[in-house]
Amino acid sequence: MSHDHAHQHQTEIMNYNRAFSFGIALNIIFVILEISFGFYADSLALIADAGHNLSDVFTLLLAWGAYYLSQKTATQTRTYGLKKVTILASLISTMLLISALGAIFFEAIDRLKNPESVDGLIIIIVAGIGVFINAATAYLFLQGQKEDLNIKAAYMHMVADTAVSAGVVIAGLLIIFTGWLWIDPLLSMILVVLIFVGTWSLLKDSVNLSIDAVPQNIDTEEVKAYLLSLENIISIHDLHIWPLSTTQTAMSAHLITESITINNAQLNEIHKVLKERFAIQHATIQMEYNAEGHHCMVADEV
Repeated sequence: MSHDHAHQHQTEIMNYNRAFSFGIALNIIFVILEISFGFYADSLALIADAGHNLSDVFTLLLAWGAYYLSQKTATQTRTYGLKKVTILASLISTMLLISALGAIFFEAIDRLKNPESVDGLIIIIVAGIGVFINAATAYLFLQGQKEDLNIKAAYMHMVADTAVSAGVVIAGLLIIFTGWLWIDPLLSMILVVLIFVGTWSLLKDSVNLSIDAVPQNIDTEEVKAYLLSLENIISIHDLHIWPLSTTQTAMSAHLITESITINNAQLNEIHKVLKERFAIQHATIQMEYNAEGHHCMVADEV
């Protein structure tokens, strides 16, 4: 399933430095507020949750660092630069998110077995602040998460925390009016399951990109069909497509032509279509004349 990428990956030209710095600042403020409210209400749960939200700060720092490094220019020893760190960052962030969900789930099981009395009003106030801060941070990455898996991993962290905080608000209200302490852990478990289901595709994509699988938005058969439809091209071999980063893709292929003359204009057009139609920004194409041992020409990215 190929996508029309005529906009040429909007995230590549967007600067997320401000979004990351703003999101990190908001989450640090929230951690401080949680610790303060935790000591005021003598709530170990709030203090423990502050530790969880501190991991969100680390996740944002990780994604920001990867984003920054991916902008570095290529060197003699790193000919593609450090673009691939965004893939590693998205995989680490996803694993951290799943670990956090697991911790919340098992804590909820323990609280179902051993209910603890909580100050519903304090919980609602803190969770309400959490909803605002996490939702605001998620919004900063709303557009970028559609195109960049590294940004999406950070976005999913914030969405998950927004959902959990919203669940805590609902649970706090129900506890105030009913006194049912089991509502909070039960609702937490339901939210964890729903978030995990939504995170599964992110994990799968992160793993696939980390092992150089073809990005999910590119259909190899469609790329092959396009190349075979070109004038004078009679066959293809050694077609490889792999990710350079969470936003850039590379390709190499040998095209067998029945024309002994290499058409540079055609090669330029191939690169243009690969970039705009299939979101393949870096292509190396070797044109080979049909007769074995005859003319061949390598056309790198134009």
